[in-house]
Amino acid sequence: MLKFFKTRGIAIALAMTLPALTGCFVHVRRVPRARMPKTILSSTAEQLSSLINQRYDQIHSMSAQVTFQLTEGGILKGKEKTYASFSGYVLMRKPGDIRVIGFLPVIHSQAFDMASDGKNFTMIIPPKNKAFAGTNQVTHESTKPLENLRPYIFFDSLLIQSISPTDLVVLTADTKTVITPKHKHIDILPEYLLTILRRKSLDSNVLVPERVIHFDRATLEPYEEDIYDPQGSVETEATFGPLKIFDGQEFPSYITIRRPLQEYQILVTFQKIHFNLNLTDDQFHVKIPQGMPVKELH
Repeated sequence: MLKFFKTRGIAIALAMTLPALTGCFVHVRRVPRARMPKTILSSTAEQLSSLINQRYDQIHSMSAQVTFQLTEGGILKGKEKTYASFSGYVLMRKPGDIRVIGFLPVIHSQAFDMASDGKNFTMIIPPKNKAFAGTNQVTHESTKPLENLRPYIFFDSLLIQSISPTDLVVLTADTKTVITPKHKHIDILPEYLLTILRRKSLDSNVLVPERVIHFDRATLEPYEEDIYDPQGSVETEATFGPLKIFDGQEFPSYITIRRPLQEYQILVTFQKIHFNLNLTDDQFHVKIPQGMPVKELH
């Protein structure tokens, strides 16, 4: 009985002490309340894969009038340079043809012209009287970012490639926290991450990532794709701007192509797009002017 009264006495003492402790040792401060989307949609890996494949199958070719803006540099180089935007054209035809033409600002003469058939590429830079040719894969990186640029980077970023029935796919859910620059609001953005994996070798149990597609769960729209290199590093980040109607079809109004390992990015803003044209082989051929030196890139 004595033990009971002692225990009860300790409990009463603690109960009387807690308000004092709360007042003295707890500090309450207001923090901005994060905003959640009004609607959060659910989906499955199969449904999201089907969405990607439907959109990929809708476009067989395209001809686009665009503007480019190049930024190079970053934390590794210790500086960043953004160049004036310039106009250009992009031609694309499945399964792997791409041609990208850029014009110098103001004088509008050709700055570069590059094309690829999915395996090999050709590029000319008339202002420097230089031409480059080689395979799509960069095996010996140059210190000059332009020499590491390959047309296939545009091809991979324009369309999210289809997902094969044999691909290994994993779906996970996550959230991003974004602070709006103007009003300093905190927005919580729920997202789905659809990861496409492959086996390191045919008989291996080790899986390596090929791509990760980010979906906004408020709309189930893909807004970013991360493409990995064979070593498992992010090689290309393609971020898609808001959808806009071009030629009767929805397509991103802009695409930002980031190459984090090489520290440069290209902002491609679409002015006009025509889809599913009957493009010919000669439209993907870059003619090297007579006398222009050609450097083989590997």
